[in-house]
This record gives sequence, C-alpha cells and structure tokens, in this order.
Amino acid sequence: MAENLEALGRALPYLLEGVWITLQLTLGGALLAIVVAIAFGLLARFKNIFLRGFARIIIELFRGTSLLVQLFFFFFVLPLPPFNLELPAVFVGILALGFNYGAYGAEVVRGSINSVDAGQWEATTALSLSRAQRMWRVIFPQAWALMLPSLNNLLIQLLKGTAVVYLITIVDLTAELNRLRLQTDVFFAYGLGLLIYFAIAYLLTLGMNALEARAKHRLGQGGRWRDTITSTPVPDAKGAGQFG
Repeated sequence: MAENLEALGRALPYLLEGVWITLQLTLGGALLAIVVAIAFGLLARFKNIFLRGFARIIIELFRGTSLLVQLFFFFFVLPLPPFNLELPAVFVGILALGFNYGAYGAEVVRGSINSVDAGQWEATTALSLSRAQRMWRVIFPQAWALMLPSLNNLLIQLLKGTAVVYLITIVDLTAELNRLRLQTDVFFAYGLGLLIYFAIAYLLTLGMNALEARAKHRLGQGGRWRDTITSTPVPDAKGAGQFG
C-alpha cells in the first residue's frame, strides 16, 4: 500500500490534468448537447416537412451510429480531401459528445413539450399569444421542469462517454488511470478511478437537482430551490418529481 501511495503522489499532477480534460469534455459537450437538443427538439415539431425532416435525419444519424465511429470520423476523416478540415482533439471530443447526446436530448425536449397539458396550449391561444411567445413564455418553462430529470441522466452518461476519447490521443482521466495501473496495480488504479468518476457525477447531479428544484419553484411547485439541492425527488400524485 505504501508503494501505491508513493506512486499516486508522483502521478497526482498528471491525474489532476486528466480530471481537468475530462471536465472540459463533459461541460463543453453538455453545453453543445443542450443547444443541439433544444434546437432539433423544436425543429422536430415544426409543421414544415423539410425542417422537420432535416431534424429527424440529424437526430437519427447521431442516435443510430456509434459515438466511437463519430469520434473517428471527425478526427481521422475530416482532415482528408474533400473536407481538409483538421480540428483539435479536445474540440473533436466535445463535438462528438455534444451531437451524440444532443440527439438523444432532442427526443427528451420534444417529448417534454408534447407532455405539457393541453389546457396550457388552449390558454395561450385564448390569450392571442404569438407562436414564439406561446412557446418561450408558457410552454417551454413547464417542459423544462419536466425534461431536467432525463437530461440529468444523459449528462451522467456523457461524463462516462468521455472515457473513449483517449483513442484519439486525448490524455484524459481514463488514460492517466491506465498509466497509474502500470505503476501500482489494477485494483488500486481503477478503484481510485471509480471514486473520482463517482464524485464528479454526484456533483453534476446536485447541480441538476438544483436546476430542477428552481424550475419547479418558478412554476409554483415545491419549496425554495436553495433548500432542496441535496433532497431526493419523489413522485407526487401525478407522477411528477417533487423534492422532500
């Protein structure tokens, strides 16, 4: 054990660099994913068949192909003719993660908007709101509260998906753990990796719980969001998540 701790001390700066790369990939990929999810989730609801068809093609393309294949395409194929587009490895990782998980998120967005009570849609029509006002002032805030639990799950999946980026030369946390394994042993290195990934995932979950509680509070549901960051969501009578 003493030898393992000594090896960990020597490897600590490199592990921290790996954690930083993993965080960059996770947060950058998450920001891109939410943009992709909202944009294509809304486009998939348009009456215009061309816009709706374009959204469906992009969503199914990125949902129906492997994240690993997408990474290889962006990193190894784009620099070749006729594209001739060479991108930094970290940017490629963010791009692939963002579009892959954003495609799944688009279905979450679309489904959550469709789940808003029909009475709310009728009320916006009665108030003579424009389509943009109807969506952003009434419908989307309610859909946002509904979609956050599912987006939280996708965020955790995205974090775990960052582990494959070492295959395109990115030295992330997983790559550093593989190096540490050679200096210590399998149990120590990957046991440490489990704890680090769990800690990051738990912090991300707390943040998403706070967002969900805040969204519900703005709709007049639940208590103050500051008091519910560490609370556990439980279903109410309608099946919606509440915090207690």
